[in-house]
Amino acid sequence: MERDFEGKVVLITGAARGLGRAVARRLAARGATLYLVDILADKLEETRAELAEKGTRLKAVVCDIAKRQNCFELVEKAVETFGRLDVLCNIAGIVRFAHVPEMTQEEWELVMAINFHAPFYLSQAAIPHLLKTNGNIVNTASQTASVGSAYLVAYSASKAAVVQMTRSMAMEYTHQQIRINVVAPGSMRTPIGKGVSLPADADQGLLTRYAGLREASDPDDVASLIAFVASDQGRAIHGACLAADGGASAG
Repeated sequence: MERDFEGKVVLITGAARGLGRAVARRLAARGATLYLVDILADKLEETRAELAEKGTRLKAVVCDIAKRQNCFELVEKAVETFGRLDVLCNIAGIVRFAHVPEMTQEEWELVMAINFHAPFYLSQAAIPHLLKTNGNIVNTASQTASVGSAYLVAYSASKAAVVQMTRSMAMEYTHQQIRINVVAPGSMRTPIGKGVSLPADADQGLLTRYAGLREASDPDDVASLIAFVASDQGRAIHGACLAADGGASAG
């Protein structure tokens, strides 16, 4: 595999499992130095140990990115540790199912904090460093950003916000070398929904409308797209929302 990330520093949130771990593995194999972030300490340690054993230069940090100050401190610590920042991969996310009247304020605000606010705060902190390295940001949205999804109002709203945030930031930096993009996966075989339940009376017919006609993707397949966008091979891509949803949002 081409080691085109040699000498580049990548900060990845959500690196403990699922898509975040898949991206960490792929970029490590391509020579990246990694600053891995997650709140799940045990799972993050599994990612760290696996990659360290293969000789990857990295640091893993347990952190709650729902807090703005933590986001800024993460970026500064990453630069302090490795001397630069080339790529920010905002992958951490959570999902909560609920009927609209039953969505609590606490759950609404938590979903927004992790899925939308944190990528913005991390981007705020990272952009001055990325401008120095001609680096880039890859955000993560979802097919639910473009397709209405029953029982997922908070998740869908947060992901749609990420898409428009990405486009707007990209426009602001059109005349700079920094690139800012978003990848929108569909259903994936990840544990993001582990421990989260649907409403007891959920209409299965509504659920199948956005389940997709193809099987759920393997996280590594989506990770390959994220790696491409983040690499120099993706240098023509700026302000784009790239779907990796098996055609679920096509119609």
